[in-house]
Amino acid sequence: MIGRVSTLRSLRTVAPRPASLGVQRRYAGGQPSYNEPSGYLFGEKPPADGQKREKAAWEPIWYWGFYGGMAAFAVLLYYKPDKSARQWATPEAEKRLDESGLPWRYKPSVNSGYPDGIPK
Repeated sequence: MIGRVSTLRSLRTVAPRPASLGVQRRYAGGQPSYNEPSGYLFGEKPPADGQKREKAAWEPIWYWGFYGGMAAFAVLLYYKPDKSARQWATPEAEKRLDESGLPWRYKPSVNSGYPDGIPK
């Protein structure tokens, strides 16, 4: 094992190195890589008294797209068809159980407050 390591090491020193590996360049500047804090929200100064804030060109599009998309999603979710197994299986199961004649509905006890059954 030791002889093999020394053989590999000697091969590495003899092999020529590409020129790009010999020189390492760094393109880093000395400036800060973040926006210096100004004390204002999002770095915007508040407008003077009696003036309105000027919106950026992308803001109305973003508001309409975001809030309009949320409203469209809420409407679509409200009117989504019910595809659950309970929806299509319950009437068929109740019909089969009623035809079998076995008692399957819940019968409350006399002490439950609903001795004649739960009102619908």
